[in-house]
Amino acid sequence: MLSQAGFLAGLDALIAVYGLAMRPPPQQLQGRRSIMERHAGYSAFRAVTVARGDAQAGARASAEGGAASAEGGAASGEDSGDGSGPDSQVVAFAYGFRGAGGQWWHDVVRSGITAAAGDRAAAAWLADAFEIAEVHVRPEYQHQGIGRAMLLSLTAGCPYRTAVLSTLDAASPARQLYGSLGFTDLLTGFSFPGNGPPYVVMGAPLPLRDRAPGPPRPSR
Repeated sequence: MLSQAGFLAGLDALIAVYGLAMRPPPQQLQGRRSIMERHAGYSAFRAVTVARGDAQAGARASAEGGAASAEGGAASGEDSGDGSGPDSQVVAFAYGFRGAGGQWWHDVVRSGITAAAGDRAAAAWLADAFEIAEVHVRPEYQHQGIGRAMLLSLTAGCPYRTAVLSTLDAASPARQLYGSLGFTDLLTGFSFPGNGPPYVVMGAPLPLRDRAPGPPRPSR
């Protein structure tokens, strides 16, 4: 498990992975960095990373039916911003924290679930929840079970009743992954403030269930 200090020290590398995975306009990356810095200060913050060598070992083991460990570790040093610098060994990361009132995503989603299904449903999913904020894998390492391994490691031992997240409301590999781990749709076609694309908000009871094989979990 990556410490808060390690997460903050490695933000250049993590933002590089985010940029390669999401392809946002370059001017949005500084805003994303500021959001991630703020998230690191939230209660019960947790993060995991996967390094290049561990991802390659996991892929080989998966193909051969063997076993290999995927290590979680801190990113360090400088990065060029295009994923090719000294920190390009970081190929994936995920993080989350305890959801609570006063957090933008939590408050917007709670209002949405309350409007759609009532206050009791909103409380059931959000009153004791771990919010998974980001899960990103460099494109050349996707579809190798890395996202699954990170999610299982990130939520292992979480003392909360549920996990919640949002993703684009589309038939995507990410949505399929979340469904295979026990996440169900809480809101569909949901528009966050800002006139962006529609999202689906998903929730799962903890611990997550693992219904598909993948590389072993990142070490803590």
